[in-house]
Amino acid sequence: MAITRALLSVSDKTGILDFAKGLEAAGVEILSTGGTAKHLKDNGVKVTDVSDHTKFPELFDGRVKTLHPKVHGGLLQRRDNDEDKRDAKKHDIPVIDIVAINLYPFEETVAKPGVTLDDAIENIDIGGPSMLRSAAKNHRWVTVISDPDDYDVVLAEMKENDGDTTLGTRERLALKVFQRTSAYDAAIAAFLNKEQTTQKTFSISLPLYADLRYGDNPHQKSALYGNFGDYFSKLHGKDLSYTNVLDIQAAAALVHEFRRPTVAILKHTNPCGVGCTDEDLREAWDKAFETDKQAPFGGVIVTNRSMTLGLAKLISEIFTDIIIAPDFDADARAHLQKKKNLRLMQMHESVKEALSAPVIRNAPGGILVMDNDSRALGLDDLETKVKTKRPPTREELEAMRFAWRIVKHVKSNAIVFASSDRTLGIGAGQMSRVDSARIAVWKAGEAGLSLKGSAVASDAMFPFADGLIACAEAGATAAIQPGGSVRDEEVIAAANERDVAMCFTGARHFLH
Repeated sequence: MAITRALLSVSDKTGILDFAKGLEAAGVEILSTGGTAKHLKDNGVKVTDVSDHTKFPELFDGRVKTLHPKVHGGLLQRRDNDEDKRDAKKHDIPVIDIVAINLYPFEETVAKPGVTLDDAIENIDIGGPSMLRSAAKNHRWVTVISDPDDYDVVLAEMKENDGDTTLGTRERLALKVFQRTSAYDAAIAAFLNKEQTTQKTFSISLPLYADLRYGDNPHQKSALYGNFGDYFSKLHGKDLSYTNVLDIQAAAALVHEFRRPTVAILKHTNPCGVGCTDEDLREAWDKAFETDKQAPFGGVIVTNRSMTLGLAKLISEIFTDIIIAPDFDADARAHLQKKKNLRLMQMHESVKEALSAPVIRNAPGGILVMDNDSRALGLDDLETKVKTKRPPTREELEAMRFAWRIVKHVKSNAIVFASSDRTLGIGAGQMSRVDSARIAVWKAGEAGLSLKGSAVASDAMFPFADGLIACAEAGATAAIQPGGSVRDEEVIAAANERDVAMCFTGARHFLH
């Protein structure tokens, strides 16, 4: 049957005027409220105020205006049910065939710095979600619109179907409503949870961003939810996979540790090499690549400065899966786009905020939620945290700080040898810390790099002296670690015996 009556009440007025004019041209009576009604009337659309329709005034500064049987009865009555028809006739409740509603901007409100609890509460929509849900429940007869992008779709269908919409479209729009109201309620719960000492529940509802190529392996399906596109833009290359997204996240987190022009290479989220410079990015690349010339094959390269043609030419000499940069010079982008299998990702400035979001992982029967380890802890006043007889030199302190910022991004157990502006050897993910140290020493040897005079960082305490001894024998003259082992004194003694300067940060950076 042709649509006869619509209720329009929107916070976001994008497209609503054209939609209302389209409905009016189709002979549809329009009900509306508050600012939406005024906006439509001011632009020449004939509107009936909901208060005139219900014969009941708006109350409490507009808090109560659509919570009325004549509104919800018009939405919920079943058109093929004789009892519903009798009730509707008896109480003079005409049908409402279309509802177009978007909600108070709660998410935008609570995202503002310094938002108060009172401001947040006032932006919790009550009538809007109630009408959306009533209409969506009765989608067999009612067309419900929660997204302005659907206005044109509905008008087009009405033209093609004698003033009505198809059941398939109504089902799709109803599902969209329940997804939107679920996300809205989750945002409210998440904000109010923050007001409590301990969060009693954890809710999350995110829109589908993209179906990914696959998960860890091609036989595993994978999808990405949320607003990834606000932080990264794919400029070139194939669709992303699950592991690509993990690598991109890890690369962005690592490179944001540094203010100087920096290039980092990662493989399976682990750093392979990192280099800093004060001038040409090609110098930073050379430092990073020399750390390990085998692992970068098929890896990820990230820089915190715009990609230049000079750097692009060097990088393109090896097979790389993903290159990430805040921007790409036009000639650099053109050069790299010659490789069709290479993905180019632009990293936006706003990503800094996203990198501090909580870490969420699945667990049997639920999920694990953890604060993000987004800061390199323990570097303040490092000169005061010396545990050995010999304090570190200025150069050693700089190397220790550099190594410490990297080791927190290496899978535990993690060992990193470094100078003040480059990595020299990295050992990751071993069951024994001394094995990670031995791997780091071996990798440096494979690359032909000397560890003499280097600083070594350990993401957690040396539980025994053997790990520290292995690093010292390889040439390290300074060490930075959290401390906290029952054998700390043995480790300190081993450092003193080998003239190694050592600082305890008092904070560890495990990464599992």
